[in-house]
Amino acid sequence: MLGERRAITGSKGKELQGRKIALCITASVAAMESPRIARELMRHGADVVAVFSDYAAKLVSPELMAWATGNPVVKEITGKIEHVQLGGRGEDAVDIILIAPCTANTISKIAKGISDSAVTSLVSCAIGSRIPILIAPGMHEPMYENTIIKQNIAELKALGIRFIEPVIEEGKAKIATAEAITKVAIQMLSAKRTLAGTKFVITAGPTIERIDPIRIITNRSSGKMGVALAETALQRGADVTLVYGPGTAEPPAGAKVVRVETAEQMLSTVKKELVGADVFIAAGAPADFAPEKPYAKKLASKETLNVKLKPTQKIIDQVKKLNKNAKLVAFKAEYGGSSAEVRKKVQELFRNSKADLVVVNDVSKAGAGFGTETNEVAIYNTTMKIKKLGLASKRAIAEGIIEEIILQLKVR
Repeated sequence: MLGERRAITGSKGKELQGRKIALCITASVAAMESPRIARELMRHGADVVAVFSDYAAKLVSPELMAWATGNPVVKEITGKIEHVQLGGRGEDAVDIILIAPCTANTISKIAKGISDSAVTSLVSCAIGSRIPILIAPGMHEPMYENTIIKQNIAELKALGIRFIEPVIEEGKAKIATAEAITKVAIQMLSAKRTLAGTKFVITAGPTIERIDPIRIITNRSSGKMGVALAETALQRGADVTLVYGPGTAEPPAGAKVVRVETAEQMLSTVKKELVGADVFIAAGAPADFAPEKPYAKKLASKETLNVKLKPTQKIIDQVKKLNKNAKLVAFKAEYGGSSAEVRKKVQELFRNSKADLVVVNDVSKAGAGFGTETNEVAIYNTTMKIKKLGLASKRAIAEGIIEEIILQLKVR
């Protein structure tokens, strides 16, 4: 068993080397994925200890998990007080608690402080010891959508407990993949968690406005900058909602992703998600215009087409009206223009939106346009002081923007 563990540990990377993870397993049918999750964590260097709830052993064998991890499993609390050993502050304590899968029952018990199994007792102890906790729900969709469960999840998020959103399909809230869960665990253990307890709402990607059922008006935004900002905020410990138009970038695991298509849908979703938000980053590119009267049927391709456009509502102009306490970071894409012209436009944006920061990028510059892997921006504060971030990867630019948000806006 030891040889088997050594053979795979670190085979994919060393990000979790020297890290000890308690993999808590509860009585969801998704427990069949727990051995796969354990092995994926180990492939990135982790030392994994499996902890069972009372009924989880009926779904996946403790012997299988002992084989998968190379460690003895914890099935119950004994005289060794395993929950204190693993969830306390001693030398045997783990670096992170991962509950995968986590049932609605276990979520509710944790939210109410109930400690009646090895899993809930461990989590209770870990909360007191400030050990990071990551929960990967797995249950039927109606249970996940239960208002009481949603309230319990919100309570746990408010405590700084991270959730990785399930995949909703076939009437089930299916547990996230082993790869996605491992990626979030790596994020949590490698990042400076300076944003723990804050809520970020970020827009990303373009919108599409229909001319007819086939033809659309859109723009070239890929969503890559917004996704990079979401990933960075997640790594810093923030609770992130990504309001995502039809972009090409893969949204980050761990974020709540709300898919939208039109500018109207993006605004409607932002209105809902802004409740309780600490920071709103308007990195999305909603269309400025939409057809006034979209055609209900496909137009013949040989017809002369006259389309009257109407302006869409400016999302950033609504943010402070909806949540006056949220810090607003506006994005402005320019195409050439003198520094004086850009400065005048930024001042106007500050006046109209009451933004706290404005991020400007000139998409006419090589490597800074839509769809690129890099960007170059200037960050303005309300006194018009500028912080320039030179050409770099969008992830590096996102790090710089998040740093400015923390420093200038006193977020956490």
